[in-house]
Amino acid sequence: MAFFKVLGVLLLLAGGLLVGIWRGWVPVPAEWNPWAPLDVQAAPNVLTRFKLGRLQGDPALCDLVLKTSGLRVSHQADSPVDAACPLRNVLRVQGAEVGLSSSFLASCPLAVAFALFERHSLQPAAQAVFGQAVTRVDHLGSFACRNMYGREQGQLSQHASANALDIAGFRLADGRSINVLKDWPGEGASARFLRQVRDSACNDFNVVLSPDYNAAHRNHFHLDMGRWWVCR
Repeated sequence: MAFFKVLGVLLLLAGGLLVGIWRGWVPVPAEWNPWAPLDVQAAPNVLTRFKLGRLQGDPALCDLVLKTSGLRVSHQADSPVDAACPLRNVLRVQGAEVGLSSSFLASCPLAVAFALFERHSLQPAAQAVFGQAVTRVDHLGSFACRNMYGREQGQLSQHASANALDIAGFRLADGRSINVLKDWPGEGASARFLRQVRDSACNDFNVVLSPDYNAAHRNHFHLDMGRWWVCR
């Protein structure tokens, strides 16, 4: 009985603390304030996923966070309400601090997660393995109005809401190309780099699928901001 009394007191104290932080009565650093805008330049922490999730339905907050992202984006008009795969609050990522093989459509959480990935996962992995930067990301696209795996029946893919990006490879500063299809099966520096990128991407995206997942992903990393957490 005493345990539950103590637990109740602790829960009340925790709730009071959260209310105090939310109201601004208890000062905490922005990176540890759940309601402070996400700073892409700051190192991710346990609150990053929560802050990313807040961006989906809050265009004003999205615009505020994008200012720290290093992304060049344009807002896209919402799809007609009767569209097969309607898009809401979607951006076109036209450029980033790293080069892109082409622009891509993205939900705000996906766009910001990509910026986090580039800064805190991709470039550190390139420096650790090759001692140089990645200058371009080669991708296979983001938006595709389809079910998972292109099946006639079944659940819509995260691609159907521009909430997923497929990355096929990378270009290094010295001109070298790293390709998921070609280099994942190897054992050298390129394979080691790709595995480090896959592993660290799991800190930035909710779902990361690699060639280790299944044959459908043998030539790319699937990265999405869906409701599940999977790192394969």
